[in-house]
Amino acid sequence: MADQDQTAGGTPVGPAGGAATPPKILPWLVLYTVGRFAIAAALVLILWWAGLDSVTGLLLGLLLSMPASYLLLRPSRDRLTEALAARSVARRAAKEDLRNRLSGETA
Repeated sequence: MADQDQTAGGTPVGPAGGAATPPKILPWLVLYTVGRFAIAAALVLILWWAGLDSVTGLLLGLLLSMPASYLLLRPSRDRLTEALAARSVARRAAKEDLRNRLSGETA
């Protein structure tokens, strides 16, 4: 994000020179959530196939899915974090702009 062009006021600038729109959050959130569920389901199924009983396989599979998801879903988690940070910066800039317009100041 540090290499992105910014105006003097600190708001991100898009490719056309206007204010940059924050990236979409929902696709990355869905991808990350579905990935977490898929990893958990795959581990539970593998443990059941390996011969563990239902409850033990389920609990151990869910427990093992946490570190596995942390390692395997890092790219999508990083992009989701970047999208959330960009959305926060855009909201903060919009809020500051609204405050300046309501107080009568011009930027």
